[in-house]
Amino acid sequence: MRVLVDADGCPVVDITIRITKGHGCQCFLLCDSAHYLDREDATTLTVSIGKDSVDHVLANMLQPGDIVVTADYGLAALCLAKRARPISPDGLLYTDENIGGLLEQRHLAQQIRRAGERLSSMPKRTEAQNTAFGAALSKLLGESSK
Repeated sequence: MRVLVDADGCPVVDITIRITKGHGCQCFLLCDSAHYLDREDATTLTVSIGKDSVDHVLANMLQPGDIVVTADYGLAALCLAKRARPISPDGLLYTDENIGGLLEQRHLAQQIRRAGERLSSMPKRTEAQNTAFGAALSKLLGESSK
């Protein structure tokens, strides 16, 4: 089993590596060349800088059953289409049932920004979010190994 991480700016890289190591899974960190990631117990794949370049490489690597860590709803939708299991850094499992609403929210937010409006900034990440992610990823890996 493989876990692929959309690692550009991902706040749970180290948590993911720790958990995948404990489950004996391969962990791949995908980032563009503007970021430097080198972690023991994970394979880093660096791609050229470009809009969605990491997303394209990751999507082309996918195999059914892979787990993908991403905050990108568009990438999550591609993962679902390829029968992978996407999960957000907050521990939300993306599903066929929730991805449409999430993509709609993203579209509305883009329209608001294009109209010159500002959206509220993201609050600082909490330890509770890290704990929720770790629990969700561990559960997903446990289910996938059965």
